[in-house]
Amino acid sequence: MIILIAVALAIIGVTVSETISFLPRPGQATAAPQGFNGARAYQDVLAQSAFGPRLPDTPAHAQAVSYISQQLAAAGWTATVQSQQIDGHTARNIVADRGGQPPAILLGAHYDSRMWASNDPDALNQKKPVPGADDGASGVAVLLEIARTLPADAVPVRLVFFDIEDNGDIPGWDWILGSKAYAAALTDKPKAVVVLDMIGDANLNIYQEQNSDAEYTRQIWDTAKKLGYDKAFIPQAKYRVEDDHLPFIQKGLRAVDIIDLDYLYWHTTQDTPDKVSAKSLQIVGATLLAWIRTFPK
Repeated sequence: MIILIAVALAIIGVTVSETISFLPRPGQATAAPQGFNGARAYQDVLAQSAFGPRLPDTPAHAQAVSYISQQLAAAGWTATVQSQQIDGHTARNIVADRGGQPPAILLGAHYDSRMWASNDPDALNQKKPVPGADDGASGVAVLLEIARTLPADAVPVRLVFFDIEDNGDIPGWDWILGSKAYAAALTDKPKAVVVLDMIGDANLNIYQEQNSDAEYTRQIWDTAKKLGYDKAFIPQAKYRVEDDHLPFIQKGLRAVDIIDLDYLYWHTTQDTPDKVSAKSLQIVGATLLAWIRTFPK
């Protein structure tokens, strides 16, 4: 993602080329009784990081697609890998549904890593890939744990894991390509879209993003306060961000970006699992689950 003062999006050249589905096992439970488990979500961060940087068309990227899809199927969701062409690239977005109803809420996070560590203080590292423990893996981890713990009687939720989000300002690439492709082809109309990005920082500071829907932002931050998480969810606007929520806003949907941009290791080679906290994953995941429970059916 990149910080912007004004944003204009043009979604062009998007075609769907193939889909691959991962189905839940017969008899698989569709919801777990326990609440959100930040320690278990942290294991998802470690698993993704162990693959290496999830760059397009690399073994690590393919391993991440397989891991995410298999975890979703094990939790009772139907996961579909949608390969879409956009701007000369293939975006492999992973889409998960449960229960067969159109989504009232769409939750999203990107799973790819950035090709260049452009913000690294060492110039020799700036063309190396970003490990992506917080910037990518943390949001995915929260969505996977929500998949395991979302109550069966919750409003219908869709989980989308976006590809090729993070390679803007690199020749031949742009930001948020996966979400642009997905939003352009979307025919459902969820009432709310919530995107998670960089939410695992051990020193968690999530300010309100200025492009986001004001009412849903207030609801989520109020939920965090009721849970005692107001030091992490700070009720002040600070950034205006180009992130995976914007293509949905451009499509006329109400969307919120939950992002901690005060992360010291953003787009550096030091974005590693030791900078991510299970407590931070717990805060964000528990807040989202509590908010979903209050969402009108």
